[in-house]
Amino acid sequence: MEQELDWARYLFKPKSVAVIGASRSPGKVGHAILKNVLDGGFPGEVYPVNPNADRILGLKCYPNVKEIPSGVELSVIAVPARIVPGVLEDCGEAGVKAVIVVSAGFKETGPEGAKLEREVVSVCRRYGMRLQGPNCLGLIDTETPLNASFAPKMPARGNVAFVSQSGALCTAMLDLAEEYGLGFSKFISLGNKADLDETDFIRALALDRETSVILLYLESVERGREFVGVAAEASRRKPIVALKGGTSEFGVKAASSHTGALAGSLTAYVAAFRRAGIIFARSLEEMVSYAMFLSKQPLPRGRNVAIVTNAGGLGILAADACASVGLRVPPLSPNTVSKLKSILPPMASTHNPVDILGDADPERYGRALEAVLGDESVHGVIVLLSPQAMTDPVGTAKTLLSVRKRFPSKPIVASFVGWSTVEEAREMLIREGIPCLDFPEKAVLAMAGASGYVELSSRPVGEPAKFYDVDPLRVRRVLRRVREEGRVVALLHEALEVVQAYGIHVPTTAFARDRDEAAELAEEIGFPVALKIVSPQVIHKTDVGGVFLDLSSREEVKRAYDMAVTSVMAYMPGVSIHGVVVQRMVPMGKELIVGSVRDPTFGHLVMFGLGGIYVDLIKDVSFRLAPLSVEDALGMVKETKAYTLLRGIRGEQPSDINAVVNTLLRVGRLVMDFPEIVELDINPLIAYRRGEGCLALDVKITLSSEEGNLG
Repeated sequence: MEQELDWARYLFKPKSVAVIGASRSPGKVGHAILKNVLDGGFPGEVYPVNPNADRILGLKCYPNVKEIPSGVELSVIAVPARIVPGVLEDCGEAGVKAVIVVSAGFKETGPEGAKLEREVVSVCRRYGMRLQGPNCLGLIDTETPLNASFAPKMPARGNVAFVSQSGALCTAMLDLAEEYGLGFSKFISLGNKADLDETDFIRALALDRETSVILLYLESVERGREFVGVAAEASRRKPIVALKGGTSEFGVKAASSHTGALAGSLTAYVAAFRRAGIIFARSLEEMVSYAMFLSKQPLPRGRNVAIVTNAGGLGILAADACASVGLRVPPLSPNTVSKLKSILPPMASTHNPVDILGDADPERYGRALEAVLGDESVHGVIVLLSPQAMTDPVGTAKTLLSVRKRFPSKPIVASFVGWSTVEEAREMLIREGIPCLDFPEKAVLAMAGASGYVELSSRPVGEPAKFYDVDPLRVRRVLRRVREEGRVVALLHEALEVVQAYGIHVPTTAFARDRDEAAELAEEIGFPVALKIVSPQVIHKTDVGGVFLDLSSREEVKRAYDMAVTSVMAYMPGVSIHGVVVQRMVPMGKELIVGSVRDPTFGHLVMFGLGGIYVDLIKDVSFRLAPLSVEDALGMVKETKAYTLLRGIRGEQPSDINAVVNTLLRVGRLVMDFPEIVELDINPLIAYRRGEGCLALDVKITLSSEEGNLG
């Protein structure tokens, strides 16, 4: 591992730095980078490189990196894009170990720029140099210290690493960090990620002793599955918070299944973050709140919080916010309530939230906080303050800091609501390591993020389910037949055969090419039966009159056949109809949907939710990355409203949740074994009473337009 990450030492802690494209003009990027390296206090050798200058900022300037006699470990390149490949050749010949290319003009500009970027990567690989960028802001390491960037300032030293795909967001974060008291270990601008990307930097930062929290701003991920694996390992060492930019849905216009229509790009990223143990921030504001908490406060041991406030309304708002993000505001212990009654005025509320009244002074805050922090059932405390006539914000802040010292193992987050009246107190708390936010909801969110991280990082790593009763050869034969007939959509009876081959139960089913064969097969199956049109172009059969139920005779089957064909042709003239599926009618149970869609970045997602015709309207669904463990599958079921129905309500018998979980696991295994399946829907999946299993009534399967590995 150390040898693999040698590049990290050369980037973050080089012994020497060359700035190629260094400039004497203060307005130029090459001047800003060189000045930042010098002003930042870099302790190693610094070499400006510019063939048109003798000295820059008091340093001897070299015409070429190869002419630097003592050699260079890191080169920062700020020259026009067209000459970057040649500069990299010089770096390679000079033995440079790592390069940061801040120059723009590569793949972000179009095909010619992309070609130039490929050339840049080729040169770096030929010489074994690792590349950050191109088109990036650069890099900052506050411990070295090294400011190899053209950022306007050096951040305060701290334990947070920020990795961003946006250089502009890096500079914005520098300003925000100053306001919110954040200190940074490293600032990394990814740029075009032609070589080193977010996965490489997460791997390095996981081992970095100066970093306790990793923040990510991502617009894309280059190696989805590897990213998840590396981040999952890293997040067990330290918290990772990710903000995703660019959350428009992928492929919705082309989606042919409910699953495909419901799974957007953000859905895939959230599922990937969950698998990796990453805290998902929905805004920059959330990311900063999480960072403030995680970098300064101990982690909570659970989700129980106590709220102490001098304003009942703020306490109610905070309690509501807790409920919305999964924090609990439990009753305090009898002993704690007794203590509170002895120290608070009679009109105060001694129950959680604890309202110590609008005339509360710092001493009253201190006594109340000591009481709730001493309660064994309380895992963290949220302190709220409204600036009223009798309120002393600064004195209260000092008291809060004093109490914190006596309870160092329990996290505290505050919200002093207001502006100028509480500004000094808020700044004091932030400076001393207690997050103080301007609204109660932000304080709650920060606590919830930390609690969620504790659960994510400590959860058992479930092994993906394995099955020995599946028949991949049977599936391969079916999919090969689909391909040979020039289709990407499996017909209904083919799709049913595929899932049946993986141990998912289906009703007795037969395929008929005409009305007479349909009637004959119906008699063999046994009445009553269902009849469903079979056409690769008809995705939602009910919508076009292609489904008939409860057919009780040969004559009814023939009439239904004719009506189905006529109706479908009327709705979709020229459609190709292969025949019908005749299926034994089965008892009704709970209608569910199980599906899968292949995300272009992370691979297959598995979906679960309420099924039937209302699935797109209700959208009560959950997603996980395949393959699934039992814990994954059960978690999917539990986080939907369907779980309430499956457990049984109003005297109903519980449904067979184990059978549903088993179906999810088998779908996850199926799509991993056959990645050419880009969309799969089982809708409805009928769940019966506990112990009676479940049945897949209708299945849709769409294959990739490229040839898959069908053997």
